[in-house]
Amino acid sequence: MPNSDTSLARSSRRRRRLGIYVLAILALLLVIGAAVFRNAGRWLVREDPLGKADVIAVLSGNLPFRAEGAAGIFKSGYAPAVWVSRPAGPQVELAALGIHFVGEEEYNREILVQQGVPDAAIRIFPDTIVNTQDEVEEVSREMRRDGKHTVIIVTSPQHTRRVKALWRKLVGDDPRVIVRAAWGDPFDADHWWRTTADVLAVVRESMGLLNVWAGLPVRPHLQ
Repeated sequence: MPNSDTSLARSSRRRRRLGIYVLAILALLLVIGAAVFRNAGRWLVREDPLGKADVIAVLSGNLPFRAEGAAGIFKSGYAPAVWVSRPAGPQVELAALGIHFVGEEEYNREILVQQGVPDAAIRIFPDTIVNTQDEVEEVSREMRRDGKHTVIIVTSPQHTRRVKALWRKLVGDDPRVIVRAAWGDPFDADHWWRTTADVLAVVRESMGLLNVWAGLPVRPHLQ
């Protein structure tokens, strides 16, 4: 029978080994967590190669960068038309106060024209949208109605991965989407933790992706 001193020594060695293993695992998790944290902004950016399309679609938000990006693609000859979504706004509330509300879609139209897109090539959707899910459904619905097969969607860099995930979830491969980032957007993918705007963007996009992967249990707010 081993004496008590030997048993205590073996037990102490096992505890030390266990402690070393735990510390090594914690250190590894810390390194992985730091890498994931640092690269979260860059991971959200997922563009497709540019190619010919039937139409370019400008998603709402982040004036003027998305419209500017769409104008550049239009002038490069990748598509003959630009579609603009109409985000929901306080039209009714302001009208009750006798105030005319100019929606974001009109500013996007003006930006496109100012950047060299003919007004005749611009189409603003008649129905209002609440979020990106609405926009994807609207763009794909209009494409199918008009017999179009490929769209270039222009959005902010940090929004590109979620747009692709939503399109794959809601639409599939037909019609086909090419997602492009508006690189004039000030989002800093490599140092996103330095400003509140970029932090909020990363959190919002990450939560949006979780919602897509979970099957879209969180629905758009009804107006």
